[in-house]
Parts: sequence; structure tokens; C-alpha cells
Amino acid sequence: VQLQASGGGLVQDGGSLRLSCAASGTFSHITYMAWLRQAPGKQRELVAHIEDRGITDYSDSVKGRFTISRDNVKNTLYLQMNKLKPEDTALYYCNALIDAKLFWGQGTQVTVSS
Repeated sequence: VQLQASGGGLVQDGGSLRLSCAASGTFSHITYMAWLRQAPGKQRELVAHIEDRGITDYSDSVKGRFTISRDNVKNTLYLQMNKLKPEDTALYYCNALIDAKLFWGQGTQVTVSS
């Protein structure tokens, strides 16, 4: 099983980006999927997660600006990021609980210029 994250880039303050994280390989069920981020010199932060029933939760720092979603047919996780701020600059990771095992994708860099 592999997770492939994509969609990062450079954007101006107030801009938008959409991250994707695609799961591939042989598996039965994805229970939980999440986006995390880590800025230089800071601890990794859980940004948002979504359960297989569609229940979502967000960190206070992104609530109202970011939207997490998943496509259970494509086995893909998304993070729509609007009204981006310079403090959102970080390496963004996805992870997923797949058949009771936790898998990580590689990071995708998001840089927001002021």
C-alpha cells in the first residue's frame, strides 16, 4: 500500500490550493484519513481528519478555511485550502489507517508568500 500526496506549491497570501493523497495497492478498507503539517522548527500538527462515515474534524487554526474530503471510489483524500496565510507554510503530509495499519504519504510543500 502506498500513499501519494500532491498539489503543493507557492501561493500568495489569501490564495487557494487543493492537496490530494491517493492510496494505491491491495487493501480492503480505509477507516481514517488525515492531513498533518510541519513547519520548520515546529512540531507536527494534525490539520484535519475524516472517518469512513464522513465525520470530519479540524484544528482551530484552519477551521472555516480548509475543507477535508475523500472519494471512496478513487481512494483519494483531498484538502481544499482557501484564504491561505503565511503561517500555513509547511510540509503537508497525509496518513491513513488502512486495514488496521497506519500508512504515511510523502510530504508536499505549501508555501504562502506575504
